[in-house]
Amino acid sequence: MDFDMLGLAPRLTRALADQGLTQPTPIQTQAIPHAMNGKDVMGLAQTGTGKTAAFGLPMIHALLTAGTKPEAKTVRGLILAPTRELAKQITDNLRAYTEGSHLKVQLVVGGVGLGPQVKRLERGADLLVATPGRLLDLLDRKAMRLDETQFLVLDEADQMLDLGFIHALRKIASLLPAQRQTMLFSATMPKQMEEIAGKYLTNPVRVQVSPPGKTADKVTQKIHFIAQAEKSKLLIELLGEHRKELALVFSRTKHGAEKLMKSLVNAGFTAVSVHGNKSQGQRTRALEAFKAEEAMIMVATDVAARGLDIPGVRHVYNFDLPNVAENYVHRIGRTARAGRDGAAIAFCAPDEIGCLKDIEKVIKLDIPVASGRRWEPSHGDAAKPSGRSGGGRRGGPGGQGRGPAKGGAPKAGKPKPQGKPGGPRRNKRPSGGGRSKSAA
Repeated sequence: MDFDMLGLAPRLTRALADQGLTQPTPIQTQAIPHAMNGKDVMGLAQTGTGKTAAFGLPMIHALLTAGTKPEAKTVRGLILAPTRELAKQITDNLRAYTEGSHLKVQLVVGGVGLGPQVKRLERGADLLVATPGRLLDLLDRKAMRLDETQFLVLDEADQMLDLGFIHALRKIASLLPAQRQTMLFSATMPKQMEEIAGKYLTNPVRVQVSPPGKTADKVTQKIHFIAQAEKSKLLIELLGEHRKELALVFSRTKHGAEKLMKSLVNAGFTAVSVHGNKSQGQRTRALEAFKAEEAMIMVATDVAARGLDIPGVRHVYNFDLPNVAENYVHRIGRTARAGRDGAAIAFCAPDEIGCLKDIEKVIKLDIPVASGRRWEPSHGDAAKPSGRSGGGRRGGPGGQGRGPAKGGAPKAGKPKPQGKPGGPRRNKRPSGGGRSKSAA
């Protein structure tokens, strides 16, 4: 099947062909016909499967066919996304699809001034891509209204729940017309998501590709069991082996991401960081430098786990394992894109063994060990290494790495103090797998 067979407007299929897009992906093949028939759609698919076109093309087709323009301060189609990066990615795609047409696609996100966004919305928008918080800011200032909105899309809805946007979604939904078409796309379908779907969608058609937790086939996964204090040294060593290839490094916290980025710069790498403490301008400049390969390494929190489409990323490092197991799938999905190969390397400290177990349960796979040995839980969330002494950086007796840490055994004479195997105990992992606010 190709896009011509889906019944899309010729102008739209020509725009797709100009971008080299002729054949729809599985999620597009399933979702677009139902959406074009006016049905509410609930799509379950991982990032990188073509969801933007799955919901964007039917809306653009309808708006092109109608041939009318939006009224002042109104929005005809509203797309909500959980992060600025994802919202920007969606906007770029929609603008490419509508190039040369009369349709206006606008973007509103936090981290930038309100004034220019208010001005851009004065004449209305055919399609508006927004993060929930900034959208509410504009609505509170009466810079726009939603009573004429015909389409609502919730993209990466599960992450919006993780980020605590449920109350914002309820408020926004109350301002929309009851008669509208709603599409919800999510990588996972937790119980609360079913409740949202039941409240916001009317008799939706459910489409699904790639079961939840399935990782990309072309991603090679490995894990290093290593003490927390030794992670930076190992990361620098591994990054040094492929200096000419793009690498994305995930940290659990904003402070940790910034500190790690600076340590990599001090080690001679070109690195940038993206996290919630950065302004939108800073985040945009960092992403542009990474895409242009002016910076070969980007250190980020989970704000970059979805919506980041940079085909050249060859390596993804989980410097810290995510507290939410599903985020591991999204993180490593930033590599092996557009049919390419990629590598996902994870580091596991003693107090992260619980996170690892949750991840392997979700992906239904034991991640192959690159070095060290799997930590064994002891008391609480602490752990000790299996079958070796000390918290050595690599391998150890019987390990699968490349030998012990540099320096070998302690020198004779003055003995070194001995702590728990694997280094000092770190903060306990949050219970319930919840997402820490500091990760934004």
